[in-house]
Amino acid sequence: MAAKTSSTAGYSKSESAYQVLRERIVNGVYVSGHRLVLGQLAKEFGISAVPVREAIRRLEAQGYVRFERNVGAEVVGIDSAQYTHVMQTLAYLEGAATSLAAPLLTPDDIAQGRQLNDELRRHLEDFDPLGFTRTNQRFHALLCARCPNPHLRELVERDTERMGMIRSSTFVFVPLRARESVAEHDHILDLLEAGAPALEIEVATREHKLGTLRAFLESQAAHDTGSGSGTGV
Repeated sequence: MAAKTSSTAGYSKSESAYQVLRERIVNGVYVSGHRLVLGQLAKEFGISAVPVREAIRRLEAQGYVRFERNVGAEVVGIDSAQYTHVMQTLAYLEGAATSLAAPLLTPDDIAQGRQLNDELRRHLEDFDPLGFTRTNQRFHALLCARCPNPHLRELVERDTERMGMIRSSTFVFVPLRARESVAEHDHILDLLEAGAPALEIEVATREHKLGTLRAFLESQAAHDTGSGSGTGV
């Protein structure tokens, strides 16, 4: 299929279509409301509509896509309540994972973390929300990678992926939060480099995540008040 990448080599047509579509949704290429048109996708992938339909049905079962009458398949986001629940969970999980990983992080790991944070600063100069989010994910993945608890690492990875559909747009809603986030990264790196107590590292990481959640919810509340809708996203 035309859109095949190295990661989809050897898959069936349906599986290849699924992998490509899912990657585009998780990475924010397809945002909430984006229509998935069978004919267009089949032509792009160089396959019939049948495997594309199977891939989209699979994405629907996983909550990435919904079918609307007279509209077809479209990408869904996460409402405020779902965002809150997943982000709260991720804040605690990632805080714990980072604190457990802390004694195992090397000077090279810390240096790489600072390089990634400098890259985030460059994204701020001509703000690129999607690029910022991708680099931000790499930063946090680095700090959790040496966590010695594989189950905890798996939970962090799972909830990070679940956030993928909306996190690409979080910094669009609250761009000022991106600058605060970079400063908080510096603080976390300073704690790690200084060998701070595990609890201090855990709390700092957790509060960093919760700060993003608070900024997002405050932004949504202000938007709802201004529009008079009184509803969430």
